[in-house]
Amino acid sequence: MTAPPWNITLLAVDAGVAGSVMAARAAAALPGAARVVLAPGEPLPEAPGGGRALHIKAHKGRFLRPCPATRHYRCCGYQIVHIGENCPMDCSYCILRAYFRDRTLTAFANTEAMFAELGATFGRDRSRLFRVGTGQFADSLALEPITGHTREILGFLKGYDNVTVELKSKTADLSWLAADPRPNRVLPAWSLNAPDIVAGQERGTASLEARLTAARTCVAAGFRVCLHFDPICHYPGWEAGYGATIDMIFDFLAPADIAYMSLGSFRCLPELPGRLLAEGRELPLFMLGEFTLGADGKKRLLRPLRVRQFRFMAERLARHGFTNGLYFCMESDEVWREVFGRTTRDLGGLCAHLLDAARNRGGAPSCSWTTPTS
Repeated sequence: MTAPPWNITLLAVDAGVAGSVMAARAAAALPGAARVVLAPGEPLPEAPGGGRALHIKAHKGRFLRPCPATRHYRCCGYQIVHIGENCPMDCSYCILRAYFRDRTLTAFANTEAMFAELGATFGRDRSRLFRVGTGQFADSLALEPITGHTREILGFLKGYDNVTVELKSKTADLSWLAADPRPNRVLPAWSLNAPDIVAGQERGTASLEARLTAARTCVAAGFRVCLHFDPICHYPGWEAGYGATIDMIFDFLAPADIAYMSLGSFRCLPELPGRLLAEGRELPLFMLGEFTLGADGKKRLLRPLRVRQFRFMAERLARHGFTNGLYFCMESDEVWREVFGRTTRDLGGLCAHLLDAARNRGGAPSCSWTTPTS
């Protein structure tokens, strides 16, 4: 008997969305899962056989929201389309482990309400440009074969020339291509890491080769892609690991194929190590280093170590000709100056800079790879 996708053995659907297209789609994709329709207030039962539950429900808040950044660091201005919560993959460093109270997979089925909100926002002023994505509180594509959420969104967004959507994932799923989206308004994106981090800390994810093969397939179909090194982990041998992944990228892609790429140092809510230990999981070495508490309340690697890693990454990328579109996720002006010799203000603001890179195939001039001397 074939194992259910992501070991989902329970499909729970709230009564209010039991007749939704998504609920029917999920039932068809999970024929062996136990099914239950939940009355208002009824608790979620345990999934049979030690498996996972997928909860199909209505979202009662805003669907479009800004990235939950802090004003003390430079944010890219990405806006989130909230499609669900939690991820079936098992990455030790994932902030969702500490962000949510449990790990129940949730997908929001009230898409009519979502599209009404998005249409009102995107259609209010068609000259206002938006850069949005679905990969903040959930992986953009992990549940796509079950929910079809992304295909619905891409079909809806065909009517909005002022919106560019990024689909960030650690899977190699390309089923969303069935929606026949516009290549100039969709940015498939993949999170990458060093091979040993992928092998030891990213359980259930696609291999680096599979992710980059999917990226190459998208480029052949006319898309540009985005790549994200976040988190960059500090551990013995990190230079060899991240150097190998950077070199591998350009076995699959040319620099011009990449719209932009982010670098983000490992950071976590202070309770994350305790959550891992409670699950019986050994703490990885990169969580046992020297950290400081950042302005966002997260533990962050000491700044000199972050700067050293960022300089290494930028210089290795430059060897392959990638000199446009590199930026930092949630770093201070001081770090920008130390690595690039300039700040986001010199780029006209990070949000505007990345929006331009997302929409224009030539890309905008980015940061200098000539790092200032210490």
